[in-house]
Order: sequence, then C-alpha cells, then structure tokens
Amino acid sequence: MLFSYLAYLRACRTKQKERQAQVDGLPAAYHAPLSSDDAYIVDLPIAHLIEKVKSGELSAQEVLQSYGKKALQGHTATNCLTEIMIPDAETWAKQCNVDGPLAGVPVSLKDTLYVKGYDACIGYADWVGKRATEDAAIVKLLRDAGAVPFVKTNVPITLMSFESFSDVTGYTENPHVKGYTAGGSSGGEAALIAYGGSRVGIGSDGAGSLRVPAHYSGIYTIKPSVGRFPKTGDANNHPGQEATGSSYAPLTRSLADLETVWRAIVSMQPWKYDHHVIPIPWREVNLSETKVRFGVMWHDGIVTPSPACARALRTIVDTLQKHGYEVIPVNPPSPYEGFKIASQCVADSCKLSDHNIYTGESNDPGMTAAMKMYDLPRWLKQMYVWYLRYIRRDEIYAGLVEGWRSHTVYELYGLVTRREAYRKQWFQFWDDNNLDFLVTVPNPLPAVPHGGMKDAFTNCIYTFVFNMLDYSAGVIPVTHVDRDLDALPKTFRSHNIVEKGAYKHYDPDKMHGLPIGVQIVGRRMEEEKVLEGMKLVESLLRQDGKGYEMLKT
Repeated sequence: MLFSYLAYLRACRTKQKERQAQVDGLPAAYHAPLSSDDAYIVDLPIAHLIEKVKSGELSAQEVLQSYGKKALQGHTATNCLTEIMIPDAETWAKQCNVDGPLAGVPVSLKDTLYVKGYDACIGYADWVGKRATEDAAIVKLLRDAGAVPFVKTNVPITLMSFESFSDVTGYTENPHVKGYTAGGSSGGEAALIAYGGSRVGIGSDGAGSLRVPAHYSGIYTIKPSVGRFPKTGDANNHPGQEATGSSYAPLTRSLADLETVWRAIVSMQPWKYDHHVIPIPWREVNLSETKVRFGVMWHDGIVTPSPACARALRTIVDTLQKHGYEVIPVNPPSPYEGFKIASQCVADSCKLSDHNIYTGESNDPGMTAAMKMYDLPRWLKQMYVWYLRYIRRDEIYAGLVEGWRSHTVYELYGLVTRREAYRKQWFQFWDDNNLDFLVTVPNPLPAVPHGGMKDAFTNCIYTFVFNMLDYSAGVIPVTHVDRDLDALPKTFRSHNIVEKGAYKHYDPDKMHGLPIGVQIVGRRMEEEKVLEGMKLVESLLRQDGKGYEMLKT
C-alpha cells in the first residue's frame, strides 16, 4: 500500500509539472492578449472559417494561434485542459488539407481520445506517462478532413460522473459561475467551448456525458445512436460494457457549427475509418413537408424538474404551440423501469473503473458512494432494502439499491432480454402517439457545486434512459437560472431519496446565471432529423426574441 501511495503522489506531481511545462514552453505569441484579429477569428462560424482558409484569406497557422491564445485563457479561468498539443498542431496546421471539409478548423478532444505521443490518463495516476502509440479513428479522420487537433480536455476519474475532477488534473470550473461544475464526463470540453477557446470539440456520452455538460455549460450537442460516429481508439476504463451503448460526437458553440461539423464528418465516410460505424451517408430531412408532432415529458416519475429547468421546458412548449405546432403531454413506458435495467447493466462497470485507483487516490464523490453501496455484503444490503421499502416507504430507491450489485453472465443475459422488451414498449409508444420528437429536460437541476455529485449521482434518468434505448438526442441552451423567477415553492417536499439528493444543492440565488438547456429526442439513427428539430425550435425562439446568447469572455 505504501508503494501504491508513493506512486500516486509521484504520478500526480509528474503530470501537473508536465502540463505546466507544456503551457510555459509555448512561444510568447500564445501568451499575449487577444488582438482584434484574434477576436475576429475565434468569433467566426466554422463554415465561414473554412471558406476563408480555403480561399487563402486566413492560414491554418493564424487560426491555430488565435484559438491557442483563447484556449490558454480558458484554461486559466476554468482548468479545462489536460494536454496542450499546440507545438505539434503547428506542424499539422502547416500540412493540413486546405481542400478538406474542415480545412483549418482547430478541434479540441476529450482526454479519452488517443493522440499518438500523448497521454490519455483520464484522471488515473496509474495511467500517467502511458503515451498513445497511434491516433484514434476520429483523430485520423479529422486530420484527413483538414482539421487541426490542438488540445485535450478534462474528465472525471472513472468517467462516471457529471463533474470533471481528479487528483491528477483538478476541478474544472463552470465558466458562467465559479464554484460549479461544467459537467462530465465531457466537462472539460464543455467549459472550453462555452468560454470560447474552441468552437468544436469531440466528447462522448454513455449516460449523459455529452448532453449534461451541454446543459450545464450552455452549448450544443447531439448524442448519436451507437454506430453513427467513430469510437475506436479511446482510453476505455470499462471495456466490454455493451449492454447500454456509448457514443462519441461533437459539442459546439452554435447549432450552425454543429451542422457543419456533422455534415463534414459524415462526408468523410467514417465507416472507412472505424469498423464500428454503420455506412449511412448524410440524409436530408425537410420538416416543412410534414406536420411535426412533439410529445413533452414533464416528469420522469422520480425527480421533479426544478423551477429553472421546468421554465426552460415550458418556454419551448409555449413557443411551439404559439406557432401552431402540436405538442402533447405524454406518459412513456416507465423511465424508472428503464433506469433500473440500465443501472444494473452498468453496475459491474463501476467495479472495473475502480480497479485502476491507487492507494490514497480520490475517486469522484458520487462514485465513492456508489461503490460503498455496490460492495455491501448481500445480507446487509437486503436488510437495507427492507428498511427502505417498508420503513421509509421509498420503493424508488429500494428498487435501485436492490439491483446495484455484481451480476452473473446469466443475469446479464436476462437484463439484456429485459432491455429489449423495454425498447419494444417505447417503439410501440412512439408509434401509438405518432411522435416526431420528444422534448424534456436533460437533467432536472442546473449544474451542481463542486462535490455535489456525492448527493446527486443517481440523478441521471433523463439522459441515461435514451442511452439504453439508443435514441438520438440533442440539447440546445435556452435560458439561465434567475434568482427572482426560479425559487423553489415552500410547499415542495422530496418524494424519494434520489429526488432529495438532487435537490440538496438547489439554490437559485447562488446558481443565478447558470445555463439551462432542453433535450430534443428522436428515434434510433435519426441524427439528421433531431438536428432539424433543434433548428426548428431555435428559429422559433429567435423569432420571438428569446434566442440564447452565448457567453462572452
């Protein structure tokens, strides 16, 4: 244990010194304030940036330098970076494909993605110094498309949290309100993009790890169905977990940027880079040719959306109805049942994630609580479940605790069978209601303060259920927490332990100014349609003078 502890301390010091040396070793130009030309470049929509690089009006090196400056400022403000690859990126920029669909575009990467010669330690001290020997599939594709990967961004240790923190890399701040998380596990990406240090980054989502950071930080994303986007070549701390799928995808500062990047990546035929990707070219969707019908899920049956998040959802519903769109309240197949199945499917992933932690190394507070529950002796857990069910009268939490344990192969097969039966129920529900989209909150609460996942780690139902269903789901920012509008009614009482934990840190006065997003969900493999649904909603909001304004820094 002593040697493990000493190795942990040495690895943390080594990585922190290395990261600072990467920053300090950059040419002086990167440490200078942004010029008016720099500000102009980082404010350009990606489509315009590509045009100017292709025409020769801007060089990829100029663009990289402007974004490098802004990214370093963002890191100073939020601690969002893990690897600063700018010296190599300068070479890549000189050599970039100026005829490619992403010519000259700097792209940030979640720390999980392999870039040859760089760490992908994802917060584990044990993985510090283990350099990648080749690029991830998406990194190869991006460079072939003319893009320039230039930094990697922070994640939570174990990747199973909505807060990005580890002893190796520290806390990532929300750029809107200090002391609050930017989300996880793609939290470093969300913080950097919201700050303006990148216009596009690549993250991943296994239970909400794209959508919750987008919601917490005020940016845009679409979680695709598994098989639509490259994923080979990442630092996977729970390999083989396929019962609920995870997928990579872009996060961006605007919806136009999101469309530009998605179209560009699909145009590169990603199935030629990664055997996981299904060969589906980009499909044009025209919503004006059909009568679009929205379902709204106001409540998942477990955690009541906070006044702030409910207000954002109500804004979307009211706007759609005002413009003549049909929006119906729906009660889909029990999200709670789906959450129970999904959580049991990933329970053993937590154990796998825990194996790499050194003696003395901090785990995420939520994961620490989850592992304590996972490791309880079976007899003691049964007693606790009995107490929850019959004394506390909390069937919600009792049902979750009961299944939070190791499963045999036979039990896992049974869970997958239950998952498929549940998917069939949703398939029928969607048809019965003739839905094009489902709108709901991405999370019932705004961003939590640092350490808040200790109480709120089970609060992921609104996103996790759509991973289990493998649906396409996007998030658009809508508004901000308002201390005068979003107070919790004095009559509010939590109905279960999950809801109680979620609300423990809800304080609209302290949260004032944090972003609030709304989730727009389509069926499996409907990324293009979901994008059009997001565009429709945002255009109506802007028509009514309710468009979201990105953070200016």
